[in-house]
Amino acid sequence: MDREAIKEIEAICSPGNVRASFEERKCYAYDGRTEGAVPDLVVFPASAAEVSAILKLANKFLFAVVPRGQGSGLTGGSVPVKGGVVLSFMRMDRILEIDSANMVAVVEPGVITFLLQQEVAKKGLFYPPDPSSYMYSTIGGNVAECAGGPNSLKYGVTRDYVLGLEVVLPTGEILNVGVRTMKGVVGYDLTRLFVGSEGTLGVVTRVTLKLIPLPEAKATLLALFHEVEGAAETVSAIIAAKVVPATIEFMDKSSIRCSEQASPMGLPEDVGGLLLIEVDGTRESALAQAEKVRSIAAGHHAVRCDLTEDPLEADRLWQARRVLSQATYNLNPVKIAEDVVVPRSEIPAFIRSLEEMQRRFGLPILSFGHAGDGNFHVSLMIKDTAEDRARAEEAVREIFAEALRRGGTMSGEHGIGLAKAPYLGMELSDDVIETMRRIKKLFDPNNILNPGKIFPE
Repeated sequence: MDREAIKEIEAICSPGNVRASFEERKCYAYDGRTEGAVPDLVVFPASAAEVSAILKLANKFLFAVVPRGQGSGLTGGSVPVKGGVVLSFMRMDRILEIDSANMVAVVEPGVITFLLQQEVAKKGLFYPPDPSSYMYSTIGGNVAECAGGPNSLKYGVTRDYVLGLEVVLPTGEILNVGVRTMKGVVGYDLTRLFVGSEGTLGVVTRVTLKLIPLPEAKATLLALFHEVEGAAETVSAIIAAKVVPATIEFMDKSSIRCSEQASPMGLPEDVGGLLLIEVDGTRESALAQAEKVRSIAAGHHAVRCDLTEDPLEADRLWQARRVLSQATYNLNPVKIAEDVVVPRSEIPAFIRSLEEMQRRFGLPILSFGHAGDGNFHVSLMIKDTAEDRARAEEAVREIFAEALRRGGTMSGEHGIGLAKAPYLGMELSDDVIETMRRIKKLFDPNNILNPGKIFPE
């Protein structure tokens, strides 16, 4: 990287906020799954003005700029592919305002999702988006990926809570888009365009979020089934009965066994499907919904259905789901984590197709996730060998094809990034991809902001 450019960046942010040693730069070459190139520099800006100045330099010296939160993504969206500068937002981590009267929060991109939830809860308010990484992921990263989570069934995903943004364009201009009211239709909805754009169209430096009242009470159910069809039919029956839980999480037999081996809960070995369901509202309505859900599960051959209002007991029931992500590494050392979505009616057939692929490819394939909205996390656990990686690549393509054949999509939460870019044409037409490329070119004529993401090279 040009030495003059480095000196100018140090002048913008001060040398203490620039990392140049190989050891420090190497830490920013990967995310939760994907390894990319080692950046030439890691910079910790403190304001939109500093970000703007760096992006203007990038256009002058033609180096890449990659925005990064905590690096918890799973598709390589925040890792460099051409060196350049990683912008880490660890210093921009302030909750600037919580407006209880209007139920709005204004935050910087480095705010941890969980910490925001904790702070607004003190005021009786609720920020629902809860990706599995919510304890350490940032709001900026959530906005970039349009993160969801278990709460998305009832409450929606990140885009449903972003009212406005301060964004630095790739060419350095600072825009304020959106509103802080519940309605606003003046001009194009640029806010929605930036949400989920994976840091390719602009750098988010401030976020205005909608909040809602914190539910008074919650009830949690753990339902076990001999067959996966019973679990899937229960999900459909719950929704058909006009009950909308906050959460319906699913685990298949392989996931249950893996979790049980890592942290035993005494779950029977013949369980083929597990549902973890949460309902909320007033105490009376939460209990009424919970009893209705328990009755529906029993009617679809649940072999066991535990119900609790006690937060500590609920935490115990969540244990099986909570330990699963790390427990999968007991099977094999390499995880290929994908997320697909299928219509709820297609869930049983989709899960059966995964079981058939597992037998055919000879690889452990675990499925679990947000059954209420059909969003499944499919993890292939493989050995670090060329043979296993080749089989896994073929299996991933089949998983995407199966989801698409059943009217679904190949990403519900994780985005495209690097990992899914080669498969983009399976879902989007050439004309759609070319239109997206033209939008990227309009915002970023020199292709300096997060290059190599989404679109296959």
